[in-house]
Amino acid sequence: MRYADAGVNIAIADETKRRIAAMAKKTFTHGVLAPIGGFGSLFRLDRKRWRDPILVASADGVGTKLKIAFATGIHSTVGADILNHCVNDILTQGAEPLFFLDYIAMGKMNAAVVEQVIEGMSRAAKQAGCALIGGETAEMPDFYPPGEYDLAGFIVGAVERNKQLDPRRVRPGDVLLALPSSGLHTNGYSLARKLIFGVGKLKADTYVAEVKNKIGAELLRPHRAYWPMLKNILVRGWVSSMAHITGGGITGNLPRALPRNAQAVVELGSWPILPIFQYLAKLGNIDREELLQTFNLGVGMILVVPAKSVSRVESELKRRREKFCVIGRIERAARGKPPVTYTGKLSL
Repeated sequence: MRYADAGVNIAIADETKRRIAAMAKKTFTHGVLAPIGGFGSLFRLDRKRWRDPILVASADGVGTKLKIAFATGIHSTVGADILNHCVNDILTQGAEPLFFLDYIAMGKMNAAVVEQVIEGMSRAAKQAGCALIGGETAEMPDFYPPGEYDLAGFIVGAVERNKQLDPRRVRPGDVLLALPSSGLHTNGYSLARKLIFGVGKLKADTYVAEVKNKIGAELLRPHRAYWPMLKNILVRGWVSSMAHITGGGITGNLPRALPRNAQAVVELGSWPILPIFQYLAKLGNIDREELLQTFNLGVGMILVVPAKSVSRVESELKRRREKFCVIGRIERAARGKPPVTYTGKLSL
């Protein structure tokens, strides 16, 4: 018997990896020292540029958003999702993305699908100035259902020690400034899929008037990367802390950007709720607390900005034509109160 008789075709895998290498090469920066294909990837930190660097690393997956990619046959957006999500995670430490590695596993190698994923990933990497320097493409017969795969990403970035964001710098009076999401990003899809395809009985290509789009295309809107618009702001030290609003929503993620003696007061209604969240809330009759701890509700990143720096941050974002909303403030923690409290009403 041959390996191919067990479901693994080495020739197809090798050709797929060759094409991946060609796409990845377009993202290479000066720090990359070796081509794709070695047992390990090599990257040299420019010590002339970095004086006292701290390396920041993160790993994540796309989750059940992949099910939407399977249903639509569109795979490039999830490739961008995984890279952008990881870029945002290390951005909360103030880190610049340096390099990225991916992991793709499927039951039977499908070169066309893998190329779509890597094309979206490499495009996002190029926009973020991040090198795609390696990874793993695994063919695992009998492990995944036909047509399905798993996707994960691993990123390393760097930040100067004196520029590292630190929740301990947060003070009462600091302002909460929100940057908009493009949609669900990569979180809340298990509930969204249950509502849309289970309760609503919709198909991926069903047009939904409330969101003015086919529901599959709406759910595949890519996770935004905030590094390009924030790098100048971070270099100038105008932000104390940041929260990437992922699984757990504002309720679960904003406390990670706060010290124990601080409390965030978030004004509901101070930012626009995207139509997809209004649609899901109505479809599932979801209460306020559940919405706030499941979805980002249109907020992708929250900056904690000292009052003296707010005007400068706003001016920089306006210069870049980036939307933002002031959604609250930092107060001293009140005994018995949660780290995030809400006032006002959701605009549903």
